[in-house]
Amino acid sequence: MACRGRRPEHGGPPELFYDKNEAQKYMRNSRMIDVQTKMTGRALELLDLPDEKPCFLLDIGCGTGLSGDYLSDEGHYWVGIDISLAMLDAALDREAQGDLLLGDMGQGIPFKPGSFDGCISISAVQWLCNANKKSDIPAKRLYCFFSSLYSVLVRGARAVLQLYPENSEQLELITTQAIRAGFTGGVVVDYPNSAKAKKFYLCLFSGPSTFLPKGLHEIKEEEEAKESTFTNKRVPYRTARRGVVRKTREWVLEKKERRRRQGKEVRPDTQYTGRKRKPYF
Repeated sequence: MACRGRRPEHGGPPELFYDKNEAQKYMRNSRMIDVQTKMTGRALELLDLPDEKPCFLLDIGCGTGLSGDYLSDEGHYWVGIDISLAMLDAALDREAQGDLLLGDMGQGIPFKPGSFDGCISISAVQWLCNANKKSDIPAKRLYCFFSSLYSVLVRGARAVLQLYPENSEQLELITTQAIRAGFTGGVVVDYPNSAKAKKFYLCLFSGPSTFLPKGLHEIKEEEEAKESTFTNKRVPYRTARRGVVRKTREWVLEKKERRRRQGKEVRPDTQYTGRKRKPYF
């Protein structure tokens, strides 16, 4: 996520910046969890997927799996790719439901053509605009990323990439390489007049050009900036809309109902469903 002072990508390569300490922030900082969840919800909204139909999605820069948890809660299947081993280890510790892959998106997306129904990415693409070694050429890495992404998407699918461009030149570099790779689309800007809430979403179409969604302009009162809070304990993950704490009875019932909609065999609900069991010695 972007910071007000020095940008994270100026401090070195992402696999070093996102170490164990940084991964812990994404597990314990309630504000970071809330912001990540809301941006994922917005990205999924911009994907415009069919209603009541589970889709197979790609999460680029999946990190600790916060975005993936939201996708799972919405009934979708997903695969996440990230360059940071520490972040992926944290995702495994959180028991993320998607499949995880360690990889550098600047070297291409290693999947078969037409594998995914859509793609999201939260706060990752701007990292490709920085050269951390002499062999890194941002334009070439961006083109390699976008061309491979175009290939792995089903024709007509969308990719929604939330990003923090450093300036207009960097944003133009990113969009130029996306168009060169075959995508159509453009940039959706939410809350353009707000210094804190302003968000950029690169909405790309892998098929015929369609209408570009409009950005949001009104900020709800409950979405005003809040202080970051840290604790020694992990913050229970809450879905942005339902406020359901993981592992509770209500969460278990929703998960079972979602799996029934996906056509999976699920045991009947009973009075013991979601009950906390005593430890065995």
